[in-house]
Amino acid sequence: MRAPPRQTVSQPVDGSCAVRNPDTIGLAPTNTAPHLDKTENPSDPAGESLSDNRTMDDLILRVHGLCKYYSGVRALDDVSLDVKRGEVHAICGENGAGKSTLIKLLSGAVEPSGGDINFEGVYYAKLTPRQAMNLGIVVIYQEFSLIPYLSVAENIFYGRELQRHGIRSIARMNAEASKLCEGMGVDIDITAQVRSLGVALQQIVEIVKAVSHRSKLIIMDEPTAPLTANETRIFFQIVDRLKRSGTTIIYISHRLEEVFEVCDRVTVLCDGRYVVTRKASEITRKQLISYMVGRELADDYPAPSHKPGEVVFQVERLGNRSISEVTFALRRGEILGFGGLVGAGRTELARAIFGADRIRTGRMTLLGKPYAPSSPQGALTAGIGLIPEDRKNHGVISGFSVEDNILYSSLEKYSKLLKIDRKMGRQLALSSIKGLNIRTPSPLQLLKNLSGGNQQKVVLAKMLATDCSVLIFDEPTRGIDVGAKREIHSLMCNLADKGHSIIMISSDMPELLGMSTRIMVMSGGCIVGELQRGEFSQEHILELASRGPRAGSGRE
Repeated sequence: MRAPPRQTVSQPVDGSCAVRNPDTIGLAPTNTAPHLDKTENPSDPAGESLSDNRTMDDLILRVHGLCKYYSGVRALDDVSLDVKRGEVHAICGENGAGKSTLIKLLSGAVEPSGGDINFEGVYYAKLTPRQAMNLGIVVIYQEFSLIPYLSVAENIFYGRELQRHGIRSIARMNAEASKLCEGMGVDIDITAQVRSLGVALQQIVEIVKAVSHRSKLIIMDEPTAPLTANETRIFFQIVDRLKRSGTTIIYISHRLEEVFEVCDRVTVLCDGRYVVTRKASEITRKQLISYMVGRELADDYPAPSHKPGEVVFQVERLGNRSISEVTFALRRGEILGFGGLVGAGRTELARAIFGADRIRTGRMTLLGKPYAPSSPQGALTAGIGLIPEDRKNHGVISGFSVEDNILYSSLEKYSKLLKIDRKMGRQLALSSIKGLNIRTPSPLQLLKNLSGGNQQKVVLAKMLATDCSVLIFDEPTRGIDVGAKREIHSLMCNLADKGHSIIMISSDMPELLGMSTRIMVMSGGCIVGELQRGEFSQEHILELASRGPRAGSGRE
């Protein structure tokens, strides 16, 4: 049965420049993308036949010819797409594809250079943040916007606190927050300070906060990035509940398996342009990747071309507050993987090896000599480098240029009389940019303007500039797209072929299984098992990881 005509708003919220244009409502977005799928996009200029035989009443959002340019650089170029009411709609693409720019335009964070936004039948040349929120468009960003020392309820209503008799009322906010949580099937202490909550519960608070705005469209940016597998399953249940309540969700994630699990349709962007929209049930992972990168990627992982050599780094019964009795050996040209559940102690082990955390027991040897760094600088001087898990806070200085970031850990080497030799520094930067295929218009480009994959390459270039023989990669491809992942994996194998030894910590199971020469499994700060290549399986790793620590254990 056809839905009755929807009542449309004659005046825009907050007095914005909304434009009603009855003659163009229902017009198909014009697009010249090479992979345009005609069956999945509006095609009838009279508005009688929309995608999947839907009418405008079935669409909550339609953008047409949306553009955004920064100093002549194209961030988003003539993008047109529609989102159906009550669906979970994925937006996929490599870093730099335009996903973040699209979010900013829809949320009113930036103004478009061209095009328009149709939300519930009303056209807007631009939106402001307050207007977008009043319309029911809310964004949940990857980095939380919660205030740690406020309670859950206070965070949910922050900036629009509920009152009673003109006075801010904690009791009323607690009561309303409880109703919201109950309605979403969430069991959480709304009086607890947010700082006392785990990452998963903080993510749920962000969702409840979004729902409290009477949201019609929630945009989720990499929502499961900090979550464990079990937490992700709980999160999916909340997404499903939101969908069944009629809330529309735009879902942005590099984890393609999630797209197929929770999303109804998927739109792909590439280099700021629209590529295709398809039903998630009618596209394969391989096809999706091909749309995203403009080429097919091999399903297998690259591998070093030679077998590992002699032992170059040895750890014996290492311990501190976070790890205990850790023993292992690393060979030349080897990629030694470390697997385990969240909190197993893998990152803490990396920090101890790198001199960032104090070691209380045990000893280490590097190239046959005692190794006991008192600081990260001591580790770098000895020849051990770390590509950290938290790239943003521990790996780069986003306000510095690409060149200065590459030079940062080897300033002594490239300085004369306490002054940086800019000629030598520029040569190093240009060589690194070429050798690692860092996509940047100039060595002087600010690092914050690069995509996540290219930022990761800059961190690697910084470590290579110190001539490290042992490199620790902690979650090397977290938060970067499939194309950049392949490049990072190839770089790691090339380094192994050149004689570098690599410790790789990864929670990405296919990556761990595909890239490692051997795998050490950790639990509770201890190594609980060692697997050779022929013994690799996800089940085996999880079984060991969930077993619990056994002090001093090594190979079974």
